[in-house]
Amino acid sequence: MREETKITPKPEKKIIGRRERVSFPELDLEEIEAKIDTGAYTSAIHCSDIHEESLPDGSRVISFDLLDPSHPQYNHRRFTFTDYTFRDIKSSNGEVQQRYVIRTRIKFFEEEIEAEFSLSDRSDMKYPVLIGRTLLRGRFIVDVSRKNVARKTNIKQKKKHL
Repeated sequence: MREETKITPKPEKKIIGRRERVSFPELDLEEIEAKIDTGAYTSAIHCSDIHEESLPDGSRVISFDLLDPSHPQYNHRRFTFTDYTFRDIKSSNGEVQQRYVIRTRIKFFEEEIEAEFSLSDRSDMKYPVLIGRTLLRGRFIVDVSRKNVARKTNIKQKKKHL
């Protein structure tokens, strides 16, 4: 007699566009434009004045401003994280840079996902947030002909509930 194996279906992947509006609940940042980049391994978020500080008890924290004063969504808040790493990250031009990496929640399609983000000065980039393939893997399919798919889906779902 043959034993049956139960196959659990994989969660359905959502389609996203080449650019999406995302939110960061823990960082008080709503509907910021993000570039979806399947060529990037790690996701990144634009920060300024990034530095490590020592607390009186001897522990270390990473301190930064989200975005910078020239960005329209700059919220004048300083953030401090106790849980972070310092890693080598390959930049878009192939250069290896050492960057701080934090874990925080990002919101797509009304769903929150905890993910890693390298803290980077992206002031010379068009988009303050970059979503890399580590966050995308197993969750999303990218349709490069579209943009703001998650936002449009959220608006449609809200209209249905009214």
